Amino acid sequence: MAIRNWLIGVAASAAFVSGASAQADSKFRCKEGETYVMNVMVSGVEYWFPVYEAFKQAAQSMGCKTAYTGTPEYDVTKQIASFDQALAKNPAGILVHPMNSDPFIEPINRAVDSGVSVVTFAADSPNSKRASYVTSDNNREGSAAADMVAKALDGKGDYAVLENPGQDNHDKRVAAFIARMGEKYPGMKLVGRAATNQDPTKAYQAVQSLAQANPNLAALFMPEANSALGAAQASQELGGKIKVMTADVNAKILDMIKAGQVFGSVNPNQGIQGYMGFMLLFMAKHPDLIDPMNDWKRAGYNPMGVPFVDNGFAIVSKDNADDFYWDAYLKRRGTKGIEE
Repeated sequence: MAIRNWLIGVAASAAFVSGASAQADSKFRCKEGETYVMNVMVSGVEYWFPVYEAFKQAAQSMGCKTAYTGTPEYDVTKQIASFDQALAKNPAGILVHPMNSDPFIEPINRAVDSGVSVVTFAADSPNSKRASYVTSDNNREGSAAADMVAKALDGKGDYAVLENPGQDNHDKRVAAFIARMGEKYPGMKLVGRAATNQDPTKAYQAVQSLAQANPNLAALFMPEANSALGAAQASQELGGKIKVMTADVNAKILDMIKAGQVFGSVNPNQGIQGYMGFMLLFMAKHPDLIDPMNDWKRAGYNPMGVPFVDNGFAIVSKDNADDFYWDAYLKRRGTKGIEE
């Protein structure tokens, strides 16, 4: 009888735990039609695709819907218009890469005030009401890129940077690259800077001009992959002796790294960026899921706001370039990417 009663007790406890678990799990599920949106500028840039793929993966595991939105242009006014179009559909949350910080303050605040959670990724709008920011550490990225270039040149040589002034994450990468060179490699000399704004043609023209003015130009750094396409073309036409170091990758950049036309790239962990971006959005939308011991109710802030999540990064070279191809990633996952 004692054993029988014990077994009944264990079964009852298991049922209770199972029921409690199922009840808890059900809270971490979306309601019918609950939709989360990702919004970007230059929407055809391959960088965004793995971010959205993991964003979508996290959402689907919780029964949520997603949408990929943005504008194909490098134009903050047009991106804000696309953000507003997404907001008009009253999504549960928006994961946004703000092209410029300050112009996005009002749209983000308006979204949050209307009950839509907002999280920024890869670039931030820190003075807005966004709940969280997920990115790789841009300062560490710039420093790592500088280390790779300087070591390949034995710490001596002329270098230049191509940049996109006003884009928060790009500005940080460039500033960190230059600062690292100055602090650790006194033999590396900055001889020029040019704004290319993610335009391969402008990058090509800038490198031609920089090389003409600086015959000993040995290296270039740019904070994104589009400019690297033009920079690498110019470098090849100039004899291929200028090391092109970039950030982010796409299929063309990976091919060029393997061919030795691009020296290397600093690539954020896009999948973690998208996955954590969704989780932060969901939690910001559902702050009642936990009861933290703090003053959030009295102070009136969202307790699920996390100031910063570091998604990490990798250095891409000839040795590991094959691990970063988007088409192979999609094939492995069996999805249609941003078309879903």
